[in-house]
Amino acid sequence: MTLHLPDAGGTLRAYEPRTEPFAAAAGTPFTSRTVFSAAHVVADPFADVSPDSPAAVDWDATLAFRRHLWSHGLGVAEAMDTAQRGMGLDWAGAAELIRRSAAEARSVGGKVACGVGTDQISGGSLAGIRAAYEEQLAVVEESGAQAVLMASRALAATARGPEDYLEVYGHLLRQAAEPVVLHWLGPMFDPALEGYWGSSDLDAATQVFLDVIAAHPDKVDGVKISLLDARREVDLRRRLPRGVRCYTGDDFNYPELIAGDEQGFSHALLGIFDPLGPLAAEAVRLLDTGDTAGFRALLDPTVELSRHLFQAPTRFYKTGVVLLAWLAGHQSHFTMVGGLQSARSLPHLARAYELADRLGLFPDPELAEERMRTLLALNGVNR
Repeated sequence: MTLHLPDAGGTLRAYEPRTEPFAAAAGTPFTSRTVFSAAHVVADPFADVSPDSPAAVDWDATLAFRRHLWSHGLGVAEAMDTAQRGMGLDWAGAAELIRRSAAEARSVGGKVACGVGTDQISGGSLAGIRAAYEEQLAVVEESGAQAVLMASRALAATARGPEDYLEVYGHLLRQAAEPVVLHWLGPMFDPALEGYWGSSDLDAATQVFLDVIAAHPDKVDGVKISLLDARREVDLRRRLPRGVRCYTGDDFNYPELIAGDEQGFSHALLGIFDPLGPLAAEAVRLLDTGDTAGFRALLDPTVELSRHLFQAPTRFYKTGVVLLAWLAGHQSHFTMVGGLQSARSLPHLARAYELADRLGLFPDPELAEERMRTLLALNGVNR
């Protein structure tokens, strides 16, 4: 049946939904790339909370979604910004998420890496920032998960220059029990991280980042780069010490970065692999066989959807991710922690539905159409 989808100009356009979904079977982990999906959390829609209350999480639905990702061979990057760290999910909620997800991973043999930050504090001294990082690192290591050292708003606000980043990260890397992933999240994802690594000049910041790694290469499994700049990522990737991996976090250019070139490639830790999970897994399996052209043919068409979801203000991409999880039947509602289901416009959400439907991302297209029709009707579209 025809849906009438609103556009940014206030008019409705007719759209005929797809009737057959993309078919992807469950599978084992990959051999050519390490791939993590940064997974969202499912809010509890019946909790009597306000947007600034501690997050109310539907743990059963949240863990079920992680089992879905693991079943396709993907690793789960837990308690990252996709899970609304600093945007509705506080440290207490993140710590519970880490413990539950790590335990679930052990029970099913899934791979999980968890975010370590400083979001239990808002600022303070370097000593306080180190202590906040240490508290979170201890929780992740005790859970048995791999640690991802995330960028810190508190450190960005407190650091006087590159030397403070070298001191804080050096301290943490010296005490980490196992090699960690260093995460450089750009200000397009979080404006509070402007000037990270001690400079707003990205060339200068890159050098500081590389200096941190060079001082402790045995403690760095890899780096996650989320700057939405493919050229810069490739340049940094080529400058990493041998054995240190680059995990792309570039939701604009991921197919070319994962495919790589004659000098190397990126692994992946991506928010867009939350809605793309089965399709992304199928593409990487083609890459495992050496079929780079097949990988690109399958994954390149997804970039239009990803660029739409991650358009500015990029930090609100989570709203589109959760919409697609609801439409795909992974959760029973379109409610988000902190009320962020309202963070994107109806035309934006309608376009997200259309692009995802064209890719066959909805296992039950009729359910997706019915739910989209309900959302449209709630917003005054009655055709």
